Amino acid sequence: MENRDIDTCKLLYNTERVKLYIPEYGRNVQKMVDYLKTIEDREKRNEQARAIIKVMEILNPSVHLQEDYEHKLWDHLFIISGFDLDVDAPYPMPAPESLNERPEMVPIKNKPIKATHYGRNIESIIDLIAEKEDGETKTAMIRSLAIYMRQQYLIWNKDTVSDETIFQDIEKLSDFRIKVPEGLQLGRVDSAQNFSRPGLNPSRSGRNQNNQRNNQRNNQKNNFRKK
Repeated sequence: MENRDIDTCKLLYNTERVKLYIPEYGRNVQKMVDYLKTIEDREKRNEQARAIIKVMEILNPSVHLQEDYEHKLWDHLFIISGFDLDVDAPYPMPAPESLNERPEMVPIKNKPIKATHYGRNIESIIDLIAEKEDGETKTAMIRSLAIYMRQQYLIWNKDTVSDETIFQDIEKLSDFRIKVPEGLQLGRVDSAQNFSRPGLNPSRSGRNQNNQRNNQRNNQKNNFRKK
């Protein structure tokens, strides 16, 4: 008797079920779409398709962050149906071959960074400025870049840095395509500015050090009392 009850209560695992086309929407949406394909009345089928789109929108709220998200939802509906759904959709059914298309490769620069404390973005900005014609606009861009580079320099080097050092770095990083105008000045560094390394919060680290000292003192007192 007990063995018979065990056989009738056998669990059905997802690995034994039909594979979902888009698992993020769950099996209930898959069942809705399967039922949708069985509806013979075209008007009712269109109405139910729009209702399923609303359910998919609720289950996947992050889709709103994408451009033309409604088009994306209809594409998902066609994919879940196995590209076998005849409804009056506002968008055409995507081609099944589009799912197997490989995305375009993102270009990655393998060239080593000339100055790691400035970063690769600085080199890209310098290349952009080097292509500009000489004039007030280019001079203003050089000055803004130099001020930012000085901030990056002070993050990793706590010693003061002269404007001339920053200007020389700009010319070297540009392979001397940029000539810093004579008489260009960056102004004084604000003493209230905090040049801390990325991921390091000075106030938090100071509190942590104070907490460690207090814990050490408390431990010493407790050990003394035990003696």
